[in-house]
Amino acid sequence: MSGMDYGNLAYLGILATALVVWFVVQNRQSLNKTLQQAALWGLIFMGVLAGVGLWEDIRQTVQPQQMVMSDAGRIAVPRSPDGHYYLTLEINATPVRFVVDTGATSMVLTREDARRIGLNEEDVIFYSEAMTANGLVRTAPVRLEDVALGPFHDSNLRAFVNEGEMTKSLLGMEYLHLFRRLEINNGQLILER
Repeated sequence: MSGMDYGNLAYLGILATALVVWFVVQNRQSLNKTLQQAALWGLIFMGVLAGVGLWEDIRQTVQPQQMVMSDAGRIAVPRSPDGHYYLTLEINATPVRFVVDTGATSMVLTREDARRIGLNEEDVIFYSEAMTANGLVRTAPVRLEDVALGPFHDSNLRAFVNEGEMTKSLLGMEYLHLFRRLEINNGQLILER
């Protein structure tokens, strides 16, 4: 925690203490009833904090995931609540979550994802450029040894590492064209080989 966090925590502690003292002083005639109500509000507050703290875990559990139907040679991906389609590919045996971007030509990795899949600083040299919705960015062309999506494995695929700030890696049309069928229907992205 930084000094600012400690300051905020101290401020909240003083504020909470002042509220508790005020509450007890105001209701000193019926202190037993006041303590019961305070305990109830404390439990409600703790429940809200727990819900907020666990929200990402709850969302990941409830959120629909990609379905792989290997016998049919297809993958069905439900649309995410934010309107995008996300696919988790294993690159060099490391899971990487991509946002499907039919407006992107290539597979584009964030610098963090590139590091996670084992690309070293000397492997990532930013000498090419790409035009994006946010303007011109520098990119580093790389080769991915092993890319797997469910039962489908591809090797020696071209990708780029983006030097700019990106929150998610992008899965562009070069990869999607490896499938013989790509369909968006009834809130699902369907890929078939």
